[in-house]
Parts: sequence; structure tokens; C-alpha cells
Amino acid sequence: MATFDASRMLSFDLETTSTDTSTARIVTSALVRIDGTEVTATEELADPGVEIPEDAASVHGITTEKARAEGRPHDEVLRETVDAIKRGWDEGLTLIVFNAPYDLSVLRALTGDFTVTGPVFDPLLIDRARDRYRKGKRNLGALCEFYGVKLDNAHEATSDAMAAARIAWKQVRMWPELSQMDPGELMEYQAVEFYTLQSDFKSYLESRGRDASQVTVSWPMAG
Repeated sequence: MATFDASRMLSFDLETTSTDTSTARIVTSALVRIDGTEVTATEELADPGVEIPEDAASVHGITTEKARAEGRPHDEVLRETVDAIKRGWDEGLTLIVFNAPYDLSVLRALTGDFTVTGPVFDPLLIDRARDRYRKGKRNLGALCEFYGVKLDNAHEATSDAMAAARIAWKQVRMWPELSQMDPGELMEYQAVEFYTLQSDFKSYLESRGRDASQVTVSWPMAG
């Protein structure tokens, strides 16, 4: 069976209206396809059909007015995004998603029936699993600095997707055993590691009397 090939990836990123996966709507959707030496990137601006909160706009720079004036219908962008992901899986590409439970859960909430039918590689999760006790932040910018990866424009979907792919490529070279896993092994490894990390975090919160009800242990989508 084929093993994970970091030269054949489809990196995916969303910028949205909210950090809440149950209510977030797409503002931009980016897909970067890497197939050997061929790299192609597409990004779509969507009109989410709702007001874009100021705190969200301050992160990705897209206002309600801009999205309404220049964005395509939200459901068209959603459908094309899902179709492109499914097509990538059908063609044997691995989907790269930084913090997969967020973006993929957004797709599930928006479609009602999105399912993962191919391999996913989550650079954030891999970093947490392989270097668990390293101190410091683990957002995309911090990981780009740690792995020596260029981040062209943080919170611009195509730049974020490209950076995630570059981190994945570096991680496979740092831990070559990742490239020896077949898709099933890679998915199982990440799901088990995520469950362990999140369960420990949940226990930590509970031991201090803090609310842990929102901590998900399911990967690559929230349960």
C-alpha cells in the first residue's frame, strides 16, 4: 500500500466569520495543490451572507462590505471547496490542514454531511505529538519560525495553506517514519495522539475546577 508522500499534497485553509465551528461561515477558501514540482493555488472570496464581526475582520482583513461587493455566493464556494477536496483524495493526494478539527468541522457544519474519505495530515497536531513538551506558542506563525518556513502574509488563506504544506514537508524530513506510514496508519496515529493530548488537557482543567466541556477529543473532526 502507498505511504505518505509529501510531494503530493493538497493544502487547505479557511478564513471565516467565527471561531465557533457550529456557526462559522466561509469568507475565503484556499487550496494549494502540490504534485511533484507542480504547484497550483486557488483562492475564492465568499459572501458569507451574514455580517462579518469586527474581530474576525481584524484578523483576516475582509470586511462585510468587501465580501458583499466582491465575494461569490457562499454555497457555491462551499460546494467547490468540498468537491476539490474529494477530487484530491480520489487522485491520491493527502489533505494538509493546520488544526484540522476546526476547518473540517466547519465544512461538516455547513454541509451537514461532509465526511473524511482520504488521508489528512495536521502539522499542528504532528508538532504537538512529536515535540510535546517544547515551550512557547504553537500557532502557525510560531511553527513557521520554528521550522524555518516562510509565511508570506499571515491569515491570508493561500499564504496560510502554503505555509502549512511547507511545515508538513519539513516535519517528514525531521521524522522520516511519518513517510513510512500508509494512509490508515497515519490517520490512526494522529487520532490516537490527539485523543491522548486532549484527554490530558481535559483532566488538567478539571483538576483545577475549570470547565472542560468544550474540549474535543475527536480528530480530524470534532465529535
